[in-house]
Amino acid sequence: MKIRQIRNATLLIEYGGVKFLVDPMLSAKSAWPAFAGTANDHLRNPTVDLVVPMEDILAVDAVIVTHTHTDHWDKAAAENIPADTPIYVQHFGDKALVSNGGYIELEGQPHLAMIEGKTFTNVKVLTGNPEVQGVKLRKVPGQHGSDVAIEHAYDALQEVCGVVFSHPGEKTLYLAGDTVWNEYVEANIAKYAPEVIILNAGDAQIPGLGAIIMDANDVLKVCEAAPEATIVASHFEAVNHGVATRDELRQLIGLHSLEDRVLVPEDGETVTP
Repeated sequence: MKIRQIRNATLLIEYGGVKFLVDPMLSAKSAWPAFAGTANDHLRNPTVDLVVPMEDILAVDAVIVTHTHTDHWDKAAAENIPADTPIYVQHFGDKALVSNGGYIELEGQPHLAMIEGKTFTNVKVLTGNPEVQGVKLRKVPGQHGSDVAIEHAYDALQEVCGVVFSHPGEKTLYLAGDTVWNEYVEANIAKYAPEVIILNAGDAQIPGLGAIIMDANDVLKVCEAAPEATIVASHFEAVNHGVATRDELRQLIGLHSLEDRVLVPEDGETVTP
C-alpha cells in the first residue's frame, strides 16, 4: 500500500496493484470562491497550488468520489479526467451529476454546471461492494458535521460516505471521508477492524455550527478506538474553511507519543503505512 497526499482530500492510493485517485480537486490556486458562510470566506479556493504534475495524478485505474462538494470534485476534475475512466460514487444522485460532466459552480449562487460535450461513460455506484481488479470496495457511512450542523445546514452538507478497501495481500484500509467522530465511525472501526485509517482532519468550520470534518481531538478518539491501526491525516491547508494546520496536529500527537502511529504527509509526499 502506498498513499500519496496530493492536496486537500485528494489522494493517490496504490492498493492491491490498483491505482486509485480519490476526491480529485484539480483546479489551480484561487480558481473559485470560498464556501459562503464558512470560516475565512474572504479567501478563494484552492488556497495552494498543486505540487504534483497533472499527468501523474491522472495515471490511475479508477477514481473514487466520496461526495461532490467542490473540494472533492471540481470543474478541473471534470475537464481533465478521461471520459472512460471508471469512477465510483456514493449514490445515484452523484452518478447523474458526474456522468453528465457536471460539477458544482460556486461563482454567484451555487449551481450545477456542466462541461460541454463531456460525458463520463463508466460511472458506478459503490452500493453492492464492487470489486476493482481484485480490490473490494465497501461503502460505509459518515456524517459531515454534528447532529446540530446537519439539522441546520443539511442542504449544504448533504450526504457523504467512507470506503473500506480490502484485498488478500493488503492491510484493511478505511478511508473515512468528510466526517466528524461519531457513532458511524466508531461502528465502522468495530466492524471492519482496519489496520490503516485515512482521516480528513483539517477542522473545516462553519461559524456557529462547529467542525464539519475531524479535528485533532477526533484523531485522538480514532487512535483510542483503533489502538493497533496506523492513521494517515489528510485534508489540510488547502481550502478556506479548514482552520487546523499540520503542525498543530503534529504537536498534539507528540504530546501523546503517537508519532509512530499518526502520519501527517505534506502535499506531494508518499507514505507506506
